[in-house]
Amino acid sequence: MQEQHRRFYSHHLGQDIDMLVFGTWGYPVVIFPTSGGREYEARDFKLIEAVRPLIDAGRVKLFCVNSIDQHSWYAKHLEPRIRIQNHVFYDQFLSEELVPMLQQECNVDKIAVAGCSFGGFHALNFAFRHPDQVAHLFTMGAAFDISQFMDGYHDDNVYYNNPPEYLPGAYNEHFQWMNIILGTAEHDFCKESNFQMARLLSEKGIHYTLDVKPFGTHDWPVWREMFPQYLATIG
Repeated sequence: MQEQHRRFYSHHLGQDIDMLVFGTWGYPVVIFPTSGGREYEARDFKLIEAVRPLIDAGRVKLFCVNSIDQHSWYAKHLEPRIRIQNHVFYDQFLSEELVPMLQQECNVDKIAVAGCSFGGFHALNFAFRHPDQVAHLFTMGAAFDISQFMDGYHDDNVYYNNPPEYLPGAYNEHFQWMNIILGTAEHDFCKESNFQMARLLSEKGIHYTLDVKPFGTHDWPVWREMFPQYLATIG
């Protein structure tokens, strides 16, 4: 399994971004790290190893991208309006710099996004903000309401990056074409967040799969069980 480190400059962020790439060809899957995590997290916690057969078979090519959570959601030293604006810059980096590069590199119209815990929020929020760029969405142990990070502050940027807020009024024909799997576990403290998101999607008529593992918790062992099952649904 080939592993490659890439560092490139993001004009939207005004800084270098690191990324680890696994595989030589296959459908592109962007993996977001957990809270404040780095590009090597999925490798170090054996999430990549769990899907090695799919990588070796050339079915998927994984792109583990760094986050800027320390400058956005978790930047308590910054005013809330600055935190959310920094996330908007990150979203622009993803949609206008990273994804177009992957579309060209892998010769696809759309990509897959995935993430565990807070990485699952990043994946779902990006997918529903940019459904024309995403064909597959996989979340594992995620929660989706980010209002807790804003200390009571609210503006349009908060609204349009908080899925439980903007999704009820959102419509895009690409929603119906997305392969969505929400993964949680019986003893995951984020389980109710997944039930709530499932109800929201049901009310909008958006097809999804809610996968509840019977004995798991909010931890890497259950996510390593989920990930190969979810990636295997990519046709």
